[in-house]
Amino acid sequence: MSWTDERVEVLKKLWAEGHSASQIAKQLGGVTRNAVIGKVHRLGLSGRATPSRPVKRPPRLARPKPRVMPDGSVTLPTPAVTTPIEQARPVERTAMIAPLPPLKLADGGAATILTLRDSMCKWPIGDPADPKFAFCGRKSDCGPYCSEHAKVAFQPARKRDTKKNQYDYVRRIAG
Repeated sequence: MSWTDERVEVLKKLWAEGHSASQIAKQLGGVTRNAVIGKVHRLGLSGRATPSRPVKRPPRLARPKPRVMPDGSVTLPTPAVTTPIEQARPVERTAMIAPLPPLKLADGGAATILTLRDSMCKWPIGDPADPKFAFCGRKSDCGPYCSEHAKVAFQPARKRDTKKNQYDYVRRIAG
């Protein structure tokens, strides 16, 4: 295929309209995407009237993370942008978990970074700058935390993720 004057004019028109190189190659027929890109480069058609891709949506804002207060309560900060549905909700939601005081060790003190073992709960209690700062110290079931603190630290998998994983074997079989 050769670049005739008519095909070059069509290329210039489509390029100025913002079509992608793949779209132009399909419309012209007999040329590849790379051939279109090369011809555009040789013609010096770098500028476009419109972008070749649609404008991207603004990124979704992250949800605010819950904060665990020294007394054991969990505070969820209010979102910055509120929708009419969210305006009906209370400004700040607090879920109380039973505050577990640090477990007293045999010597009468609480678990510190120096006394922690692999089988002990490593949930921090209090402010690290405070001299009373300690770790939970209870027996950890499987992982770094006891069963009570694991409920706070680890959230259940979302239903969508579990449904997606149910059909992973189909994707593997299909290739």
